[in-house]
Amino acid sequence: MSDAPARHHATSEPRFGFWRRTYAMLVKEFIQLKRDRVSFAMIVMLPVMQLMLFGYAINTTPHHLPAAVLLQEDSDLGRSILKAMENTAYFRFTREVKDVAEFDDLLLSGKVLFGVEIPRGFERGVRRGDRPALLVAADATDPVAASSALSSLGMIVQTALAHDLYTGDPVAAPFEIRAHARYNPAASSRLNIVPGLVGTILTMTMLIFTALSVTREIERGTMESLLSMPITPVEVMLGKIIPYVMVGFLQASIIIGIGVLLFGVPIFGSLLLLALLSTLFIAANLSIGYTFSTLAQNQLQAMQLSMMFFLPSILLSGFMFPFLGMPQWAQIVGECLPLTHYLRIVRAIMLKGSTLQNLQYDTIALFGLMLFAMTVAVLRFRRTLD
Repeated sequence: MSDAPARHHATSEPRFGFWRRTYAMLVKEFIQLKRDRVSFAMIVMLPVMQLMLFGYAINTTPHHLPAAVLLQEDSDLGRSILKAMENTAYFRFTREVKDVAEFDDLLLSGKVLFGVEIPRGFERGVRRGDRPALLVAADATDPVAASSALSSLGMIVQTALAHDLYTGDPVAAPFEIRAHARYNPAASSRLNIVPGLVGTILTMTMLIFTALSVTREIERGTMESLLSMPITPVEVMLGKIIPYVMVGFLQASIIIGIGVLLFGVPIFGSLLLLALLSTLFIAANLSIGYTFSTLAQNQLQAMQLSMMFFLPSILLSGFMFPFLGMPQWAQIVGECLPLTHYLRIVRAIMLKGSTLQNLQYDTIALFGLMLFAMTVAVLRFRRTLD
């Protein structure tokens, strides 16, 4: 009987005990977050990065798109037409070609998005009332970038002949504009999106797979066993990367197969070339993911680093928004991303039938990015071993 009050007192709840324990846990989490500098940096950087990219880099109506001109004759009217096209703010003439073959090569390589041909005898035909044709070819693999520029061609006749007695009647226009949307004449968005999904999905999965590789070994305690074996950092890295190259190749085959069978996406180029350059792209992403795994202290940080890389990749590569519509600084950042070059490669091979000669720049850039990422990964892994 006498120990009942004591037992009751021992089990009674202290005053404000719930709030004290909750406050202690709150302080503990803030201390842990402060020590986890990578996670804290992600909390700050992710919203800032999204705001900067969407506010400054993304432009759905691209302007000053690169174009080439084939002048069969040099005349005052021809120069007036070119100036009128530049005044629309959609065209920027960067190349003057000498023949149709050079003209086609620039479009196949993606160095220009438009080509304008002023045929021989054009001004004389205008003066005689023959209504000659001005030829405009557009790379329509990205229908968003091409459609706005092509729709602006209607005002060019009136602007080019502003000092003449042209009334603005399309029927009575002294010349006509024949626009040809190449590679995607129907402006079908799936022909642009489905090839782009190959690179986007591979980027996401390859980064995540390898970003978790080293951190998973450390957290499970198997890294110590691995380090006791007579194996070099390069051999460890290759042993971890090569299986995922096969996985990535299988993923790419599935996506392309579904795109062809279900969505009717054509493949005009070489499948062998597409396979080789896809393997190069997969290896580049795996090397970047492996570097992230050596930087992160745990799997959560590895995932966060992967997402930090994936966000600008999907926004600045030309997958969601026209690449050439972005400001210069955003294009420079985009050129440092493997996905940017692979999107050009996969769309050019599948929709244009481009060859390795047409894709030299993007192939060399992709190879250089892969070598750089592999070098950093090996150096970081050596430091991790030490």
